[in-house]
Amino acid sequence: MSSGKKKGGLAAFAKKKTAAAAVTEAELLVKPAITVEDVMRLREPCAGYLCKPTDNTFGVEFTAFKLRDAGSGATLFEVAKPDDAPADVPDDSDDSGRFVQYQFPPAFLQLRQVGATVTFQVGDAPVTNLKMVERHFYKDRLLKSFDFDFGFCIPGSKNTIEHIYEFPTLTEAECKDMIASPFETKSDSFYFVDGKLIMHNRAEYAYDAE
Repeated sequence: MSSGKKKGGLAAFAKKKTAAAAVTEAELLVKPAITVEDVMRLREPCAGYLCKPTDNTFGVEFTAFKLRDAGSGATLFEVAKPDDAPADVPDDSDDSGRFVQYQFPPAFLQLRQVGATVTFQVGDAPVTNLKMVERHFYKDRLLKSFDFDFGFCIPGSKNTIEHIYEFPTLTEAECKDMIASPFETKSDSFYFVDGKLIMHNRAEYAYDAE
C-alpha cells in the first residue's frame, strides 16, 4: 500500500511538494494512453472520465465491496451483486455505473485504518500487473493518494483481496468543515493493466449521516 500515517492535518497534505509538474484533466484526455505517473500529476478531482467503459478490454468487473474498521473489525459498508445477475456489458453512452455517492456518520472521519475488501472477476485473458491508484480530494485540495496492487489474475478467475487504507489525521476544524460540506470530498479510482489506464471510477462522500 502507500506510505504510512503521517503527522499533521489537511493543510500538511495540501502543501506536500512533488517534483512532477501539474497536469489538467483536459490535457490527459488528448493522450493516446494514460499512465500512473499522469494521474499522480492531477491537482484536482476529475469532472469526467479519462477513459471509456469499452477500454476495459480485460473484462475486469467488481462484484462485491466491503468496508470495515480495521481497529474494531466492525463493518461500515457492504454491497454485492447477486450471483445470478448478468455480467456487465460496457456501454460508452452510460456512465452511471462509474459514479457513486457514499454517506457516512461524522465518526467515520475519526477512523485511522479502514479495510476495503473487493471481489472481482476477469475475462478470458490473463491480467498482469493490475493496479489501482486512488486520489482523494476535499474542495480541490489533495488529501491523500493510495496505490494498491492486485497482482496477476488467471483467465476467467474470481478474486477477493483486501487493502488497508491509512487515513490522514484531520484537525477538529477540518472535520467540522467536511461534515458541513456534504459531497465536497471526492475521489478518483484509476485502474491500470501493465501501466495503461483501463478503468476510471469516481465517488463523492458526505459525513453527515445520523
